[in-house]
Amino acid sequence: MRIFDPHIHMTSRTTDDYEAMYAAGVRALVEPAFWLGQPRTSPESFYDYFDALLGWEPYRAAQFGIQHFCTIALNPKEANDPRCLPVLEELDRFLAKDRVVAVGEIGYDSMTAAEDEVLARQLQLAVEHGLPALVHTPHRDKAAGTRRTLDVVRESGIAPELVVLDHLNELTVGMVLDSGCWAGFSIYPKTKMSEDRMVEILRRHGTERVLVNSAADWGSSDPLKTRRTADAMLAGGFDEDAVDRVMWRNPVAFYGQSGRLELDEIKPDDTALHEGNSIKRGGE
Repeated sequence: MRIFDPHIHMTSRTTDDYEAMYAAGVRALVEPAFWLGQPRTSPESFYDYFDALLGWEPYRAAQFGIQHFCTIALNPKEANDPRCLPVLEELDRFLAKDRVVAVGEIGYDSMTAAEDEVLARQLQLAVEHGLPALVHTPHRDKAAGTRRTLDVVRESGIAPELVVLDHLNELTVGMVLDSGCWAGFSIYPKTKMSEDRMVEILRRHGTERVLVNSAADWGSSDPLKTRRTADAMLAGGFDEDAVDRVMWRNPVAFYGQSGRLELDEIKPDDTALHEGNSIKRGGE
């Protein structure tokens, strides 16, 4: 089984997670730029973080046989902090990088006026760079937030097939698929979406334009939720072709629209260096 996790925050995960993901069939992933759990206090901290997503983390993933791509953006939560807004002026140079396959995460956290403005501006950047957009729907008042997001997407002029709205549930999937956008689902241990609920959604809505991710980060999450969902699909009567569509071909099709998704198979190798540094610690 081959798996492409289209949304996972590996900066917050361990090398043990990479090993377990490879053993479970994960061969590629996309890591969206996101909030780190506490406020950043200057724009420069974003730039170091973006550089790590483009340099160190792809190197670290490759040591375990996994292709790493990323999305770059000012995230919704920090869109409300005036100290962070200068980041918007610097995004062009990061969005031009080869391993950046979308603008993201963008969208809503608290549905403020500032978030409205930053979302619209970053959707325009996606249009200008010819990139897809990964859009975060709010965890509170999700239905209203998703409707507002779809309004802003329509107003932006971006083609709907270039947009995925993530963190969806049973209340929001229909409106998103009807809009022509892609529907993203984050499978979590206790919140958001479970494997069994995901299987029921796939039965009801089909496997077209659907992305399933773990969204694993520094909180209560599980980087193997993609594999657990694939197993639940098989147990629920889906065939291997349907699983391959959801877990591999769909994310390849969505992020492939960037023109930057090169998926040559790589083998685990811990002998390489990144800027003189290795993932190894201590002596042999």
